[in-house]
Amino acid sequence: MKPYSFLLSILLAIPCLVFGAKDKPNVLLLSIDDLNDWVGCLGGHPQAKTPNIDRLAKMGTLFANGHCQSPVCNPSRASMMTGRYPHTSGVYFLSPDLEAAPVLKDVQTLPEVFADNGYQTMAAGKIFHRGDKRFFQEYLPTGGFGPRPKKKISQPHGHPLWDWGVFPDDDNLMPDMKCAKWAVEQLKKKHEKPFFMGVGFYRPHVPMYATKKWFDMHPREKIKLPLVQKNDRKDLSQYAIDLTNLNHVSPTHKWVSEAGQWDHAVQSYLASVTFADHCLGLVLDALDSSDYAGNTVIAFFSDHGFHLGEKERWAKRSLWEDGTRVPIIVSAPGYKKNQKSDRPAELLDLFPTLLELAGLPADSTQEGQSLVPLMKNPKKEWVHPAITSFGLGNYSVRTTRYRFIQYFDGSRELYDLSKDPHEWKNLAADPKNKSIIEEHAAHLPKKQHPILPGRSTGHAAYGAANANIKKD
Repeated sequence: MKPYSFLLSILLAIPCLVFGAKDKPNVLLLSIDDLNDWVGCLGGHPQAKTPNIDRLAKMGTLFANGHCQSPVCNPSRASMMTGRYPHTSGVYFLSPDLEAAPVLKDVQTLPEVFADNGYQTMAAGKIFHRGDKRFFQEYLPTGGFGPRPKKKISQPHGHPLWDWGVFPDDDNLMPDMKCAKWAVEQLKKKHEKPFFMGVGFYRPHVPMYATKKWFDMHPREKIKLPLVQKNDRKDLSQYAIDLTNLNHVSPTHKWVSEAGQWDHAVQSYLASVTFADHCLGLVLDALDSSDYAGNTVIAFFSDHGFHLGEKERWAKRSLWEDGTRVPIIVSAPGYKKNQKSDRPAELLDLFPTLLELAGLPADSTQEGQSLVPLMKNPKKEWVHPAITSFGLGNYSVRTTRYRFIQYFDGSRELYDLSKDPHEWKNLAADPKNKSIIEEHAAHLPKKQHPILPGRSTGHAAYGAANANIKKD
C-alpha cells in the first residue's frame, strides 16, 4: 500500500472509531462504605429504610447472595478494582496500598481500562481505599469521614473513628452530601465522550454520625436489636475467636451491652444507612432527568459487611455472613428489570461484568466471572462460589446453600444457611457432612501469595492469632 493510501485509510477510520466510542454506554459505579445486608431488599434488618437502594434493585438485577473478597476496605476494593483475589496479590489487610504489590505492577485498574477505551473517567468520594486521584482523570475529594465533635459522643475508648450519635446539625457538612451534589452537577453537563463515573459514599462507616432527622426516622425506643445467641462462639476454635477479636479498635459486645449503648449504636447505623441511601437517591434522580438515563450501566456495591452484636462481636473483619455479605446490584439498558438471583456473586465479578456490558474486550487474566449470564437468567446453573479471605490460610467459601470456613490452624466451620441463617450451629464436626466439606474445600486456593508487609489492625490480629497457635 502506498504511504498516502495508508494515511487516507487511517483518517477515514477515525470518524468510525469516534462514533463507536460515543455509542458505548456510560457507566455509573456507586458504592456505600461498610454497608451490610441491612437493606430493605435484602431483609437484613426489619427497620432498614433504604427506598433508593430498593428502587435501584427494581431497575436491574439484585445479587442477593453477594459477598466481598475481604472483610476490610483496602483489600476488598483493591481486589475488585484489579480483578485479582487477595491471595493472588498479597494485599490482605488495610495496608499496604495496591501499588505496593509486585503482582499488580502492570495490572490496569477498572477506571484505567475504561479510560484506555475512550471513556472520560471521574469520581468523588471513596471508590478505592485511598488515592483515587491516581486512577481517575478527574477526582473530587470530599472530606473523608467528615466533621467530628471535639469530644466523642458515645464510645469513649478505642479507635478515634469509633463513635456514634447525632452530629453535625447540617447535612451539607457531610462528605456524602458533597459527593452527591458533585455527581448531580456532572450528570447535568454535556459530555462529549462516554463517561465512567464513580460515586463513593462513606456512611455508615464509623463514626456513625448523621443529622437528627435521620435518627428521628429510627426512634431509639423502638429499635429492634439483632438476634444474638448467647455463647454463640462455643463451637468455634480459639483461633477463630482470636482472629476476630480487636478490642483495641472496636468495642466489645460486653461493653456495648453493659453500657446501655446497643440500641443507640444500632439506631446510629440505621440512621447512617438511611442518610447514605438519601444521597444515593439524589444521584439516581439526577440520572433519571438527564440525557443519559437510557444509556447508562449502573453497578452498586458495598465493600464488606459489618457486625452489630452478631456472633457477640462488633465491626468487620470476620468470615461469617455478617462480615462478608454485601449488596450487589447491576442495571443495564436492554436487560430485564426487577430480578433477583440467589447464586453466589463476588465483588471481583463486577470488573468483567462491566467490561462485557460496555462491549469492551474481556481480560482472561482476571479471576472473577461476568455476571451477565445471571442477568439473562437469574436461576442459571452456577458453579462459582464466593471466596473471601482474611489473611493467609483463612478462607470462607460461600455457595448457594452453605458457608464453609477453613482457618490457618486447620480448624473448620460449616453452616447450612437454608436452615441456620444466623450461623449458630457449626456442622463441621459431624461426619455426615464430610462430602459437603470436601466439595467446598476443593475451591480453596492452591497457591497463596505471602502477606505483604504492612502496619494495620489486620496484621496485628493475624499475628496475635498465629502466635497463640505456637503457645498452645
